[in-house]
Amino acid sequence: MQESVTEFRQLDLADTLLSALDSMGFVAPTPIQAASIPLLLTGVDALGKAQTGTGKTAAFSLPLLNKVDLAQHKPQAIVMAPTRELAIQVAAEIKVLGQNIKGLKVLEIYGGASIVDQMRALKNGAHIVVGTPGRVKDLISRDRLHLDEVSTFVLDEADEMLKMGFVDDVTWIMEQAPASAQRVLFSATMPPIVKQIVDRFLRNPERIDVAGENRTVSQVEQQFWVVKGVEKDEAMSRLLETEDTDASIVFVRTRQDTERLADWLSSRGFKAAALHGDIPQSLRERTVDHIKRGVIDILVATDVVARGLDVPRITHVFNYDIPFDVESYIHRIGRTGRAGRTGKAILLVRTNQIRMLRTIERVTKSRMEEIQLPNRDLVAASRLNRLGEELAAQKEQTNVDAFVELVEKLQESIEVDAATLAAMLLQRQQGNRPLFYNGPDPMIAAIEREKQRRDRRRDDRGGERGERGERRERRSYNNADWDTYQLQVGREQGVQVKDIVGAIANELGLSKEFIGAIKLAPEHTYVQLPKKMTAEVSAQLKKLRIRQNDVKAVVVEGEVLREHRGGNGGGRRDGGNRGNGHRGRREGGNGERRFDRNRGGDNRGGYRGNRDGGNGGNRRSNADRKPRTDA
Repeated sequence: MQESVTEFRQLDLADTLLSALDSMGFVAPTPIQAASIPLLLTGVDALGKAQTGTGKTAAFSLPLLNKVDLAQHKPQAIVMAPTRELAIQVAAEIKVLGQNIKGLKVLEIYGGASIVDQMRALKNGAHIVVGTPGRVKDLISRDRLHLDEVSTFVLDEADEMLKMGFVDDVTWIMEQAPASAQRVLFSATMPPIVKQIVDRFLRNPERIDVAGENRTVSQVEQQFWVVKGVEKDEAMSRLLETEDTDASIVFVRTRQDTERLADWLSSRGFKAAALHGDIPQSLRERTVDHIKRGVIDILVATDVVARGLDVPRITHVFNYDIPFDVESYIHRIGRTGRAGRTGKAILLVRTNQIRMLRTIERVTKSRMEEIQLPNRDLVAASRLNRLGEELAAQKEQTNVDAFVELVEKLQESIEVDAATLAAMLLQRQQGNRPLFYNGPDPMIAAIEREKQRRDRRRDDRGGERGERGERRERRSYNNADWDTYQLQVGREQGVQVKDIVGAIANELGLSKEFIGAIKLAPEHTYVQLPKKMTAEVSAQLKKLRIRQNDVKAVVVEGEVLREHRGGNGGGRRDGGNRGNGHRGRREGGNGERRFDRNRGGDNRGGYRGNRDGGNGGNRRSNADRKPRTDA
């Protein structure tokens, strides 16, 4: 049936629904709609597997609307969604699809809004209720939401709902459902917890699986940039200015980062706002409305609050932080490229996250294009072009005669010619976004360092063995070859060892063997670096920033890091064979954590703590250890 249905008019839908679809410009159903609507109209239980952005909301909404009884004022359908934003979005879409059904009442219920208002709305009657599990359960328990006339229960984004901890609420609600009610579940994936719900509550469900046709991914152009040369905030600014965007979502991992990045972008002239779970619901709704109406152009959001968000203006999704799993990535980029539209997704990825990027490519069966960040000259040219377009538009629409007279007065009063006055006004207008830059662009230096690093690696591989098969001697350092630097950042600034290593590797261009031991403390960090660094590297060290903080690196004297440094170059310096991986060790009572960057040989990047006096990672007491003998 899915293949034979090419138009909505082939489906057994009411004229009110078909006319609404026509007015919206929808003629042909998506695969999930073509497969689901005929089945759901028959009243059977159904299990639908489809990715976000495939049109599944209309797939279950049209059958609900087709059989709604306007004379019955008790709820006839309950749709449950994992988040408030998705509940609002689903309810809004149902209202649009049912716009020609006179007297239709669709009610959204969720936490964070007045439960009194929601109870009053239920008392006045509602045909379809869309809500989050917690508030639905609450209103059922208060005997304000009655299920005796409910003929259909829908669980939308079931995998995400159960992952977020709604298992008990969903189970309790489904237990209250009338025995005759139709049960419909949609999910992008089928983890065991979803299968348990299906096995327990769905009766011989018809299965609808279009997950293999990931239209969301195919509709979105995907690119990535490897973080190097400039801070991620600056990178975001360059991308936002040079990409041809209408509206964008920037995904970050934490609520704190949404506020910080949104403030940073706003201070540079972007129309940006944060969206996260701690923001009051009324403000979240207003923020979403603002991006729909063009009041703001950029949402800086966490994964959960943006789930289900459908704004036609969104042309770009920026992954400021790489997600932890592939499903989250698919949901993120699904905010663009929806309902047949095209979109673009750009991922900012650190060098130690490339493996996750390849995993995303493998699972989504797609390939991302690596891009270079626009240099400063391109950014400035983009700003100048935009200014020219704005002035050209203003020239056609505005009478500037009064300002011409004002310019003449200013020329006379401050004694400058017209060109100089125009230049002065232009300089004031540019604010925090200059029309040209002075000084070197760190991006250019980063690209050159990367080129030199690749050349060195190629030379090392080519000269690894000499003509007689003898192994090439690598550069080695002894105890006098290292300086210990104190960086004015530590755990109190949220800094971790990986931040130190990543910043030094990316910004200074030093490979692993040229980074020594690291000791992390609350307010500062000690790190060993080679004494014989080039002038360029030393200059970059002075300008180094970690997590938006100037490190103000200074050389310290004395045995701050009491490490055994043999003549093995940048390799292991403890002289012993402690196994693979990077291990840290807390020193007695001072709260400082010391790391030897290069212990082990597999470069897996995982740090394992080993507390003195305890078993640590070796699972042996100190008394059991054999004394180490250095050759």
